[in-house]
Amino acid sequence: MTVSRVLNKRSEVAPETRQKVERIIAESGFVPSRSARARHRGRHGLIDVVVPGLDHVYNFDIIRGVEAALEPTGYRLVVSCSYDAKQERMWLAKLSEGRTDGAILVLQPGQSRSLAALRRRHIPFVVVDPVEEMGPELPSVGATNWAGARAATDYLLSLGHRRIAFIGGPSQIMCSQERLSGYRSALEEAQVTVATDLVRPGNFFQEAGYKQTVALMDLPEPPTAIFAANDTQAFGVYAALRALGKVVPHDVSVVGFDDTLVAQLVTPPLTTVCQPLANMGRVAVSQLLGLLEGKPLDSPRVELATTLVIRESCARPRRRR
Repeated sequence: MTVSRVLNKRSEVAPETRQKVERIIAESGFVPSRSARARHRGRHGLIDVVVPGLDHVYNFDIIRGVEAALEPTGYRLVVSCSYDAKQERMWLAKLSEGRTDGAILVLQPGQSRSLAALRRRHIPFVVVDPVEEMGPELPSVGATNWAGARAATDYLLSLGHRRIAFIGGPSQIMCSQERLSGYRSALEEAQVTVATDLVRPGNFFQEAGYKQTVALMDLPEPPTAIFAANDTQAFGVYAALRALGKVVPHDVSVVGFDDTLVAQLVTPPLTTVCQPLANMGRVAVSQLLGLLEGKPLDSPRVELATTLVIRESCARPRRRR
C-alpha cells in the first residue's frame, strides 16, 4: 500500500519512507504499468484512433498530438485505417469484441455509420476535423478554416496580386467549402472579380495540385498567385511550376494550408495557414478523457484558431508587358 501511494504521488507518506521507496524503485528499474492502472479503473486501457490512411502527413500530425496527450495517462494508442469500406468494416467488427475504451476519429465522407456503431455500443468518441455536418451534441474538434483562407487571400491581395487562383479540396467536405468561401469573401471585399477559370477542383493530393497548375498556367492570362487548399497540393504546384520553368515566388507566388512539417523544408519554404493539427489531437484526447470520466463537456464543438505563417514563397507580382 505504501509503494502504491508513492507511485501515485499521494501525500500521506513520510518523507524518509518516500525517499527509501523511490531509491529502491530506481535501483530495481521498475516501471509502473499504465495499462494496468486503466484496467484497475474497469477499462481496457486502449484508445482507438481511426484515420483514412497513413499516406498523408496531415493524419500523422493529428496522431502525433494524440500520442503526446495520451503518454502521461494509463491508455495506449491503437491506430486503425479506414481508407475503404472493407477496412472500415474490419474496424467496426473489432468493436464487437469490446476491447476499446474510446475512439478518436478522422472520417471520410459517408462514414457516419461509424458514429452510429459507436453510439449503439455506448463507446465514447470525438471526431477531429469533421467532413460533414454533425448533430450539435456530437463532440468534435476543428479549426477556423474560413478565417484562415480569408487571411491567406488578404495577404496575397496586400502584395498586389489580383489574378489569384484557388485549388480546392473535395467539394463535399466542410473544410473545402469553408476555405473556398473565405477565399471568395476576401476577393469580393477587395472588389476583385472571382474569375471562374481560376477556381479549380482538387482532392488534397499532390497530383491534383500539379495537374491544375499546368492548366492554370496555360490560360491566356495565367494567375500571378496560387492558393492551394492544403500543403500537399501546394507541393504539386511547386513541382508543376518547376517543370514549366517558372520560379517561386519570382514568377508565381504560392500559399498552402495546414503548415505540415514539410512546409518548412521545401525550397523556398512555403507560406501557409497553420492549422494546429497536433493540438487538435491533444484537445480531442482531453475531450475523450472527460467523457470517460462522465464529465459534461463545456462545448461539444471546439474550434481552434488558424494563423498565417509567412515564409518565402510569396512576393509582389511582376509587371506584365
